[in-house]
Amino acid sequence: MKVSVIGTGYVGLVVGACLADTGHDIVCVDVDEEKIADLCAGRLPIYEPGLEELVRLNLKADRLAFSTDLAAAVQQSLINFIAVGTPSDEDGSADMRHVMAVATSIGKAMEAQSGEGKVYKIIVDKSTVPVGTAGKVAEAIREQTDHPFDVVSNPEFLKEGAAVNDFMSPDRVVIGTDDPRVAELMKELYTPFVRTGNPIMIMDLASAEMTKYAANAMLAVRISLMNEIANVCEQVGADADMVRRGIGSDRRIGSSFLFPGIGYGGSCFPKDVRAISNTARQVGCQTSHPGPSSADNSRTCSPRNSSANVSSAVTTSGG
Repeated sequence: MKVSVIGTGYVGLVVGACLADTGHDIVCVDVDEEKIADLCAGRLPIYEPGLEELVRLNLKADRLAFSTDLAAAVQQSLINFIAVGTPSDEDGSADMRHVMAVATSIGKAMEAQSGEGKVYKIIVDKSTVPVGTAGKVAEAIREQTDHPFDVVSNPEFLKEGAAVNDFMSPDRVVIGTDDPRVAELMKELYTPFVRTGNPIMIMDLASAEMTKYAANAMLAVRISLMNEIANVCEQVGADADMVRRGIGSDRRIGSSFLFPGIGYGGSCFPKDVRAISNTARQVGCQTSHPGPSSADNSRTCSPRNSSANVSSAVTTSGG
């Protein structure tokens, strides 16, 4: 299957390299010419275990290419991933300028293909985006072309330091679409990664978009809550690490993201917590705790009750 991935940041590189490794023809696109030249030579702008080897292997096998020509990449591809950044805006909402600019460019590229008749495309939102973005992306494309297309939400769940493994062996693959035919094509794309039985979950667009934010907010809440518990432990003379083990052994709770420490951070948790909180405010949802606030996160546990292993407190999702 011919696939383009627009954006060669953390998510885009992992998506492109891993899909290429299963035999798909992938072209990754970026506007940064120097970055693309480095990637073509097998030099990566980031370090992620196993990623450089995967990129070089698939470059050599001619299954993976890098380009600055978005129009050509879209025109030759059936499935087109949008994997650009969505940083926090001043009000805490996700800054969608890059996503919408790519959507407009995709529409123009499709329209430029008019000499070949009506050419169908699937546009996949891989960037972490607010609920309702799929509709806005569709509208931006529709303003540029009357070619047929569908927009899919396919959030990523990649941890820094384990992104290749997370993509190759996912806990689940979430696909948001209302069209059964699109769902089958996306399943075909992801089937090699779920042979051990983990699910491909087909749901509506809004639910898929919400799932990403909900997952990151839930993990951030666990970190913040464990830090609060650790502070109480210090006051009452309890060992926070023993408490962590005690509650983590409960299968309903589990042991991940329960290490007290410095609070959550990284490139995703802070911005995604702000974004889901902003969404709740926009729709008038009076939630008591849609996600941990900045104040919650600043109340880190005291040094005495900070576990020596605080990796889960600073590990974040990659997108």
